[in-house]
Amino acid sequence: MSHAYEHPRYPYVQTEEQRTGKVQRHPVVIIGAGPVGLTAALECARHGIPAIVLDDNNTVSVGSRALCYAKRTLEVWDRMGTAERMVEKGVQWKIGKVFFQEHLAYQFDLLPEAGHKMPAMINLQQYYLEEFLVDACNESELVDLRWKHKLLSLTQAADHARLTVETPDGVFEMEAEWVIACDGANSDTRKMVEANFEGQFFQDRFLIADVVMKAPFPAERWFWFDPPFHRGQSVLLHMEADNVWRIDFQLGWDADPDEEKKPENVIPRIQAMLGMDVEFELEWVSVYQFACRRVDDFRYNRVLFAGDAAHQVSPFGARGANSGVQDIDNLIWKLKLVMNGTAPLSFIDSYHEERAFAADDNIKNSTRSTDFITPKSRGSRILRDATLQLAESEPFAQRLVNSGRLSMPTPYVNSSLNTVDVDAFSGAMSPGTNCADAPVVSGGREGWFLNALPTGFSLLVFGDSPVESHVRVASMDIPVLHVGGDLLDADGLLGERYDGKPGTTYLIRPDHHVVARWRAFDPNRIEAAIRRATGH
Repeated sequence: MSHAYEHPRYPYVQTEEQRTGKVQRHPVVIIGAGPVGLTAALECARHGIPAIVLDDNNTVSVGSRALCYAKRTLEVWDRMGTAERMVEKGVQWKIGKVFFQEHLAYQFDLLPEAGHKMPAMINLQQYYLEEFLVDACNESELVDLRWKHKLLSLTQAADHARLTVETPDGVFEMEAEWVIACDGANSDTRKMVEANFEGQFFQDRFLIADVVMKAPFPAERWFWFDPPFHRGQSVLLHMEADNVWRIDFQLGWDADPDEEKKPENVIPRIQAMLGMDVEFELEWVSVYQFACRRVDDFRYNRVLFAGDAAHQVSPFGARGANSGVQDIDNLIWKLKLVMNGTAPLSFIDSYHEERAFAADDNIKNSTRSTDFITPKSRGSRILRDATLQLAESEPFAQRLVNSGRLSMPTPYVNSSLNTVDVDAFSGAMSPGTNCADAPVVSGGREGWFLNALPTGFSLLVFGDSPVESHVRVASMDIPVLHVGGDLLDADGLLGERYDGKPGTTYLIRPDHHVVARWRAFDPNRIEAAIRRATGH
């Protein structure tokens, strides 16, 4: 039964700038080699930007930690060529079940429709995820991973930041045009620029255990309210790779984290849940208290915050790592346009505009989940339990059950980069929304729409049109994808999802969000929309 993950040890390497003592300036320096920092490095490389990653450790995370990765996040990683390995190793799931006491209250399906390359969700321990991302970084000539490099201090000038870094060989200095801080909820970088990180701390604590066992449970998300084996509290169960299971037990407000983590206290909880005859081993145990808070500005001059360094949410709904990867998805293409002079410096502020909006949406959903899972008064508990009882038979009550609204990407509905619809459309693909995938045939081969999109902006045109394969707009060459020409809409799903009547034209951002859409190809409107979407 035993599953023992061998933590890789990555080598510390002394660099030339340490040896010579000559201060070098780099385009991008990323602080932290967790999922978000490694994703930032790979996305920089995809856009042709050399990136250095500094991490004060030399291995991957301990324990499963971030566990659930949503379809949208997998689509982002798929562009970097890492998602298929993650999906292969991870546990795919889309069904969630909610139990109240002894009964199934209701179940949901996260992806009821077919025709998407990526699954609704996978569960994969964070150590595997990081290992796969490190492997991809090591294969890229544009990524320089520097282990055992700890950022000690940071000062800023108008056009760069100066970093003091500690290594096993001593302290040296380096400069960066841009610093991306991905150093977690306790970010030192945030303290160095004196950024405010405010919000709500909850008194609730949860015990989280990775348990190795062969269990009869299916690959689904099971959530219990007030079960017989843990009265008055809630429990969450997830299947992971390698016969590891993640179990979260809600603890009382007065729980002592150090006592709760002891095996002699953890094991009886698990036995009460599984029965005395099920064999299992503990792999990792932790206790967490959750918070919902965010940084007051995602940009401090040349320092940009992403992931938990920018925002923190409770773990219910899998919003932490997923929203961090979506931060990077939003940021790097903007950085590229600013760095090559295509967009003004002020354009980078749209990163804060869009991702602070998304963080606030995540925090709102996360706070609501937390209040439902852990009612704060007798009245709210009675209401919660009545909702759960009604959910067994009443669809309206099922919509009110909140065991963690699962991570969905936040559409940038009010973004200043969007061009508002002037024509009538049906369907979900309004400006600010991330693009839905669909099966297509391209170059005679079956494939996927999102994989057919280029690295930069693109135009999608449905039906016969006189348009060339590229258009020159606002000093950029923009590829045009013709549905019916370059792309064959194999099952009609692309046309259905994008309401693609003949002549319909979509302008798509580098991060695969819709910028604008029209019922006819109009170069003047396209030019105005591109200028707006690049901060002009």
